[in-house]
Amino acid sequence: VELPWMAEAYRRKGLRERADKSKLWAWLKSDGGTVGDPTQNPWCGDFIETAIALTLPEERLPTNPYLARNWQTFGVQCLPRFGAIMVFWRGSRNGSSGHVAFCVGEDASAWHILGGNQSDAVTETRIAKSRLLAARWPKTFPLVGVGKVIKSAKGALSTNEA
Repeated sequence: VELPWMAEAYRRKGLRERADKSKLWAWLKSDGGTVGDPTQNPWCGDFIETAIALTLPEERLPTNPYLARNWQTFGVQCLPRFGAIMVFWRGSRNGSSGHVAFCVGEDASAWHILGGNQSDAVTETRIAKSRLLAARWPKTFPLVGVGKVIKSAKGALSTNEA
C-alpha cells in the first residue's frame, strides 16, 4: 500500500534550503500556509504539515503545526513504523525544542527518518531511539502498510536537526 504523504515527502528529498530555496519555499507554501523563509525559520513541522495537508486534505492538523512538539497530539498513537510521524525532543526532554519527521526504518539504536530541516535540507538521517516522544498516524488513513523496516546503522546519529 502506498502512503500518499510518504510519496509526496520523497519527491522533495534532496532539496536544500539555500541552493533550492525558491523551489522548497514554493512547495512549503503550496498548501496555503507556511512558517516562512526556510533559511530563516525552523521548518521541520512545515515539511510534515505540507506533505500531510496536500495528500490527506480531510486530516485535522495540530494547532500550530510548525512547532515540532505539537505533532504529539496529531492523529492516533501507533507503534513506530514506516510512514509514522515521529516526534523527538531536542536539547531537553522536558523543554520546548523538538524535531518531527517521518519514520522510514530503524536499526538497533536509532530511528531512520525522512524530514525537512535536517542539515538544512530534506534528508534521511538517524536519531537515537531514546529521543522519541511519540509516534503518530493519520486518523483518516487506515493503519496499514509496512511495519518495521530494519536498516543498517550507517552514518552518525543526528544531535541537532537544523
